Amino acid sequence: MNKSYQVLEGAEPFYFKGSEVGVLISHGFMGTPQSMRFIGEELARYGYTVLGVRLKGHGTHYQDLETCTHEEWFESLENGYHELKKQCKRIFVIGQSMGGTLTLKLAHKYPEIKGIALINPALDVPMYENFKDATQPRFVMEGKPDIHMKNVDEITYEYAPIKSIQELQKVMETTPALLSSIQCPVLGINSAMDHVVPPRYTDYIIDHIGSDKKEKVVLPNSYHVASMDYDKEKIVESCHHFIQQQSNKTLVHQ
Repeated sequence: MNKSYQVLEGAEPFYFKGSEVGVLISHGFMGTPQSMRFIGEELARYGYTVLGVRLKGHGTHYQDLETCTHEEWFESLENGYHELKKQCKRIFVIGQSMGGTLTLKLAHKYPEIKGIALINPALDVPMYENFKDATQPRFVMEGKPDIHMKNVDEITYEYAPIKSIQELQKVMETTPALLSSIQCPVLGINSAMDHVVPPRYTDYIIDHIGSDKKEKVVLPNSYHVASMDYDKEKIVESCHHFIQQQSNKTLVHQ
């Protein structure tokens, strides 16, 4: 029987009730909803209904993460989508890093999604390359989160399980084949400097996705965890503008 782990304080999912336009938000690998909370709160002030999910095994303990599969991470996002669908007629999805990868898979499975925004989406993480077929060590010590702004505390794990890294690699490797069949509008947002995921992957997605409507925004002053960095307001503005373009409505920040 698996040990039960408590969700860390501040790492809980978030939900803000608003209009019939829903925004589903996903954090990345090793992160928690906390990393995306500013984006969610600010979009909620425009009147959207916003749900930030917690991917299984995240925001508890790294030994909890070790037991999870990438299918379970996707299921966490998918469950959030179905929850939001009960209340919203139109749904947009925003994902950061691996959250962006999972967002692409969700858009592939559910073509009715009205648009997706991808923040530094991950198709490869070069620093994990050596662990692809490794069995040791069981856990890899992680460095500080890749954030340009000083004195920002992201809730994350000190260690990454090898098994979890390999699950991340599986989901990244299978995603490019889905791109040509994804038809919904896409907004690609990448940091000019990212020490975790090369910015070229955002370009690759934009170039290969099947969408007719695609935009790209570059963040000049942020690193990988851009949702907690200097350009976080720009992310909010870009996502709001993108959603408005697809919704043909004007909402004002409250």
